[in-house]
Amino acid sequence: MTARDDDLARLEDVWRTQRGWRFFSSVNNTNIGLLYIGTALLFFVLAGVLGLLMRVQLAVPDNGFLGAGTYNQVFTMHGSVMMFLFAIPIVEAIAVYLLPNMLGARDLPFPRLSAYAFWAYAIGGLAFFCTLFVGLAPDGGWFMYPPLTGLKYSPGLNADFWLLGIGFIEISAIAGAIELIVGILFTRAPGMTLGRMPVYAWAMLVVGVMIVFAFPAVIAGTALLELERAFDWPFFIADRGGDPLLWQHLFWFFGHPEVYIIFLPAAGMVSTIVPTLAGTPLVARRAIIAALVGVGVFSFGLWAHHMFTAGLGTLEMGFVSAASMAVAVPTAIQVFAWIATLWKGKVEANAPTLFLLGFMAIFVLGGLTGVMVAVIPFDWQVHDTYFVVAHFHYVLIGGMVFPVFAALYYWLPLVNGNRLSEGLARWVFGLMFVGFNVAFFPMHVTGLLGMPRRVYTYAADLGWNGLNMLSTVGAFTFALGVLAFAWDAWRSLRRPERAVGNPWNAPTLEWLPSEDYGNRSIPRIDSIDPLWDRPELVREVEAGRHYLPRTATGARETIATSPVAATPRYVLILPGDSWLPLIAAAGTAAFFLLLTVKLTMIAWICGIAAIAAVLGWMWQADRASTVADVDIGHGESIPVGATGTASHAWWAAIVMLVVDLSIFACFAFAYVHVTMRLTVCPPPGATLPSQDLALTSAGLLVLGSLLVWFATLAVGTRRLPWLVLAALGCVLASCAVDVGGLLDAGLDPTATAWAAAVAALASYQGLHVVTLAVLAPYLAARAWCGLLGERSRASLDTIALVWHMTTLQGIAGMLVVRLVPLLMA
Repeated sequence: MTARDDDLARLEDVWRTQRGWRFFSSVNNTNIGLLYIGTALLFFVLAGVLGLLMRVQLAVPDNGFLGAGTYNQVFTMHGSVMMFLFAIPIVEAIAVYLLPNMLGARDLPFPRLSAYAFWAYAIGGLAFFCTLFVGLAPDGGWFMYPPLTGLKYSPGLNADFWLLGIGFIEISAIAGAIELIVGILFTRAPGMTLGRMPVYAWAMLVVGVMIVFAFPAVIAGTALLELERAFDWPFFIADRGGDPLLWQHLFWFFGHPEVYIIFLPAAGMVSTIVPTLAGTPLVARRAIIAALVGVGVFSFGLWAHHMFTAGLGTLEMGFVSAASMAVAVPTAIQVFAWIATLWKGKVEANAPTLFLLGFMAIFVLGGLTGVMVAVIPFDWQVHDTYFVVAHFHYVLIGGMVFPVFAALYYWLPLVNGNRLSEGLARWVFGLMFVGFNVAFFPMHVTGLLGMPRRVYTYAADLGWNGLNMLSTVGAFTFALGVLAFAWDAWRSLRRPERAVGNPWNAPTLEWLPSEDYGNRSIPRIDSIDPLWDRPELVREVEAGRHYLPRTATGARETIATSPVAATPRYVLILPGDSWLPLIAAAGTAAFFLLLTVKLTMIAWICGIAAIAAVLGWMWQADRASTVADVDIGHGESIPVGATGTASHAWWAAIVMLVVDLSIFACFAFAYVHVTMRLTVCPPPGATLPSQDLALTSAGLLVLGSLLVWFATLAVGTRRLPWLVLAALGCVLASCAVDVGGLLDAGLDPTATAWAAAVAALASYQGLHVVTLAVLAPYLAARAWCGLLGERSRASLDTIALVWHMTTLQGIAGMLVVRLVPLLMA
């Protein structure tokens, strides 16, 4: 055996996928990505079936097919599954599968985090869907507006399943976003500068950042509503100072960016596929990237777009209306660039092309109706009618489902080398395109004729009968197209595996020869379209002539590069397959779902098991390599691993803390919102702890952070674990002071929304204290076992960041609670 053959054999052995039931311990991005995509498509089909049930019910007037209660459950689950279990997961799933190879990396930087995110989503999502079969499905609409979802009007467990189930599924989405952000910034192939990075990667980077800032709002909102339902803290009860509009602000601050979180990955796919199909570089590439960033920024100014009838001020609504129209500009830039690229090149009428043309036609129409509802007087007329239902289906299905189907036709050969049937694809596209338009275009008219949304039946003399029957026929036609696609995909995936090659003559790296370990060697990139500009790159990579053609440390590895210039910095050691992410995910899902049905003891056992599994996989990480520097090829030698700000783990912690800070900001916003409704603050009968207690608590937090800072300087000494434990004592003492002060002040969270908001901020700080109470002994144990050193200190550095954020957040919470009443006075 030659040295090259020996290197390849070791590479294959390190990255080999387990067979049989051990396959489910895999953390490789290819395997997790395929499982992720398959599960998301399953939820698409399940949500579609629920949609068909709704259309059967609405096909004729005064229909008794579904009762009012059943229809409300089906309606709520249809929207919730489509939005939370299909639309967002499918775009993250495709990114997990595609991005490592597209970026020239061996895998994403936190494979076990990807596996955990998938299993939490799959287990929790399936359990959530099964509530339909036991009559416990949520029935308050996928938007869950209070007061209808409060205990007074929804006394059962239905709403609780939505609040706890969707809340933790969003945590899974955030975990995926952290993985994608760090992977895109730090694991690109050497030479793949930000300017050379594929547009799809740009889209996913923007989307990852949007998730970090948008999703905390819905997590905070669901937490507040669940606290109201579980403990009678009246955040949304007007009689006790709460405000139902607070939910709308939090929900739509997440909900409207979510529309673009769904659309931008699809736009990135289109910008990747169109040049290949046209056989020419993408027109206005820089403008498209700028447009992606512009859409991401604009999207956060649009949440009140959904609240034009809620009684907001004229000035505020004017700004939101203007932003709602302005966001059409960067979107239009992308559409015109795609059209120009197709016009410039020579395009065949194949399956991806058909779905892309269908996407552009449908999405443009949805965008035009979006500008219409951005006009406030028009929105007042069609708000809560079927016109809005038609609009958002044109935007979401046209803007995401059709590009996803184009992507499936385009990238499915990567799985086993087989393309889907072109002949059948024309039938699939025809049924889906015609069926969609027949189903949803008439809804514009029914809405203008006055049909309200969210009704389970209607009278026969209102003039909607024929249009509703037409919509039902269209929905079943669309479903027939999806069924034909599923049959063709199943048939294709069952065929014998063959060489993938590059069937579309694409310019991007995912079409390089790939195995479980990714590419045989990591290429150096010197252009935007590497496979077009350097056709010999395929042979060079497969021959191992580029970077890291062997395992330098005997483990799974990839190259970490600089965020902007993509200069090689260090070899990143990746964890291998493990059952721990699956155990942690199952424990997390069980904790939330069992709490919902009041099985508290079992729920806490599952929660502790989940924490133990996470600590177990963290314990296996952050080990100093026996090799200090390695030759990665091209005459370059780089270190193994990095510490501090040079480490990808440090930046992942920063992103996680931005999420944490965003959740805190939402709780602070809730406090400010309910405070502004008061005429006197604090309200009669409510007081705060003395300033001396607040200063004592803040001082203890600062002292704890100082001790942790000293601990970061004491790596390798016996003082480190004792400094960390002493810091924990300070934090626990601070928490005790806060709790004692609130009890002495007699603050009753059930009395007023203001008191509940103060308690929510204190509880969030308490959650951080509990987290540190777990992490501090873990860190001390690593120090006592000799696992903390100058080359293996990532756990210390990241926990120190969490510690300092806890200190800053605790002090910020005290200031918010005390300064806002003073400003009002």
